[in-house]
Amino acid sequence: MTGARDEVLGRIRTALGPDRRPAPEVHRHYRRSDGRPVAELLDVLTDRLEDYAATVLRCSPEAVGATVAAALDAGLGVGWAPAGVVVAPGLPAAWRPDGVSEDDGRPAVGLTAFAATVTGVAVAVAETGTLVLDGGARSGRRALSLLPDCLVCVVETGQVVGGVPEALARLDATAPLTMVSGPSATSDIELSRVEGVHGPRTLVVVLMG
Repeated sequence: MTGARDEVLGRIRTALGPDRRPAPEVHRHYRRSDGRPVAELLDVLTDRLEDYAATVLRCSPEAVGATVAAALDAGLGVGWAPAGVVVAPGLPAAWRPDGVSEDDGRPAVGLTAFAATVTGVAVAVAETGTLVLDGGARSGRRALSLLPDCLVCVVETGQVVGGVPEALARLDATAPLTMVSGPSATSDIELSRVEGVHGPRTLVVVLMG
């Protein structure tokens, strides 16, 4: 494979010739920041997420723990078992319901034994209703947010931005980014919507503020 790659790149260099022109400047005239107040951005994010069939529970920072438990009630049904919930390793203790498991790096297939995952996020985009997980301690590894059937994400007020350019400016482009806009769904077969095909069937967002 390495030899084939080198051959392709060599042919490209030959085609470009010795007098390669520099790449033209990219004009970035799009809006890079959003001037709307935070309260409005929280409302827009809530509206977009609910439009994508996610459930949003808003709370104060002091009530996050109780609201995460309510989110699991909403996603799994009242009476869920703590043993069926796994959380990202960097999730603050105050956000974790009693008795849940912390991801210990087990093989990814082992995560299918859990009914739900609780994570934080790196940033949330109000305009598109998108949550971005970056593989950090609070987000957890990518498999953690994709394999259990229910995903609960905690979003802090300061993580909410207006648009995609502003969100990307906050992220490490080399990180394993996972962008979540509602529960996993597809309409590929006969235009019939099916949820849970490529990821969690249920998304519940705990939004501070």
